[in-house]
Amino acid sequence: MAFENPAREQIKSVLENAGNIAVVGLSDDPSKTSHQVAAAMQAKGYRIIPVNPNAESVLGEKSYASLKDIPEPVDIVNVFRRPEHTPAIAEEAVAIGAKVLWLQLGIVNEEAAEIARKGGLLVIMDRCIKVEDSILLPGGRAKR
Repeated sequence: MAFENPAREQIKSVLENAGNIAVVGLSDDPSKTSHQVAAAMQAKGYRIIPVNPNAESVLGEKSYASLKDIPEPVDIVNVFRRPEHTPAIAEEAVAIGAKVLWLQLGIVNEEAAEIARKGGLLVIMDRCIKVEDSILLPGGRAKR
């Protein structure tokens, strides 16, 4: 069975209700896509938690070496890593009780999707969270 992303209304609901977004592979280099996307999401009011073992902090937030090191709940695990790294990330996302595994534009891994789904997570693949937010919540999200 080929993977299908959730309906747009469901993605909109995910974004409207998102608290903490852990960004795996978030670079501290402002020229990198991961940094630009996370900065834009942060500017729109989302709480960004960087996951990058090589950075102390990104976008003014403490960076963690792995999802398991984050000491607070995570709603969305947003992934900027190559597809072959995503099954292990999916396992960590399940282990920490995240609600959504979101693989960025160009990232697809059926194994990771299956791990996350079996663990009770909603899975979104090959979509840019910033683009989806701009399309689905053009006026910004309601203040939480």
